[in-house]
Amino acid sequence: MDKFVITIGRQLGSGGKKIGEELAARFGISCYDKELIQMASQESGLGREFFEQADEKTRFSIFGGLLGLRSSYMDEGYVNNYLCNEYLFKIQSDVIRHLADEQSCIFVGRCADYILREYPRCINVFISAEMKDRIRRICDNQQISAGKAKELIERTDKKRAGYYNYYSNKTWGMAASYHLCINSSVFGISGTADYIQDFVEKSLVKP
Repeated sequence: MDKFVITIGRQLGSGGKKIGEELAARFGISCYDKELIQMASQESGLGREFFEQADEKTRFSIFGGLLGLRSSYMDEGYVNNYLCNEYLFKIQSDVIRHLADEQSCIFVGRCADYILREYPRCINVFISAEMKDRIRRICDNQQISAGKAKELIERTDKKRAGYYNYYSNKTWGMAASYHLCINSSVFGISGTADYIQDFVEKSLVKP
């Protein structure tokens, strides 16, 4: 196939990142998640902490949430000499677009589907899972109780939804926002990767 991109939105504990990594290995391409923070930091010359504070996992204000960190980097994106979340989002978006222009790859989270909305060969996937499976996976991965895992899931999903809804003006997890929504509890991690791989290959094949 010609160059293509897969974006993956996911509920915490659904195995979305692992599925993305498995798909990347099968296609022989790169999978980007937290790596985007480091790349955006290097691209801009700004400290990694700026991007971590504006990341999808942190609490996000509907008003944009100024970070309150001073910098003399550039005038664009500043309000009263403070770097705002929207400017950080723009930097990270530029990194995502550049990668998509250069290579086939997979992006996990970070509104990549919205950022690449005009990209012609991009498949947008959302992965969910049954709560019991999500709790079990988080308990195993982080060695915490089921109650703590459920609290973390609810808190993280709320933050991801706030981040996505604010920047994309769409609804996180809603079927209309994606090409494919799939419940990983049905097929498991490898089975879900199988299904997505088949969907991608059939969707992107030339007529």
